[in-house]
Amino acid sequence: MIDPGRAASRHRVAVCSHGDVRMWSVIIPAKRLAVAKTRLRPLTAGSSPSEAGHDRWVLAMLTDTVAATLASPSVRAVVVVTDEPSAAAAVRELGATTVPDEPDRGLNPALVHGARFAGSRAVAALSSDLPALRAGELTAALAAAEQAPRCFVADAAGTGTTLLTAVDTVLDPHFGHGSARAHRDGGARPLAGDWPGLTRDVDDPADLRAALALGVGPRTAALAGRLDRPTACA
Repeated sequence: MIDPGRAASRHRVAVCSHGDVRMWSVIIPAKRLAVAKTRLRPLTAGSSPSEAGHDRWVLAMLTDTVAATLASPSVRAVVVVTDEPSAAAAVRELGATTVPDEPDRGLNPALVHGARFAGSRAVAALSSDLPALRAGELTAALAAAEQAPRCFVADAAGTGTTLLTAVDTVLDPHFGHGSARAHRDGGARPLAGDWPGLTRDVDDPADLRAALALGVGPRTAALAGRLDRPTACA
């Protein structure tokens, strides 16, 4: 149990009331910028004369993801698990809660940590790199997720996971290589719908260009013009 007095920047996350499982707490992990999205560097670092160019892209994708999530009427709280000060500051400005990655043992322990902090009947783990996410897509996916205790949405490739949900049960995340199969084998129900922004996570330059083609949030869009410069070609 986390002492709420340990970090003044945290907002207390209230437990769902009136038995309404449709109000979700969404947990989003954010890596330290130094190790985040390294496969994007050939494209994003070239869009700026300094190393900070890549960091801006990572933060833009994160904040667009958080903003779209907070805009969903089905979401009552967003908890970002991060040890990156600039990421924490950016998402708090949007209205998200932050919690340090106290386990510091990788992605899945961080998600478990965030879910425990949220203390919600309905909790979802969401990828941090969904700049084309629309609030309506997430709302529809969360509504579909009420059909089973645990559900997941696979990424565009069909092998990874962008969303994992749990209602009145443990989250049990298995993000990483082959996570779609791992979540299915663990009893989570696969969900599918017309949710292109929800399934389009960004790991490499091709993914980023695909997300840009879908239409991205304003922070990522503000950087997109830089990719047209000759130094930014993949």
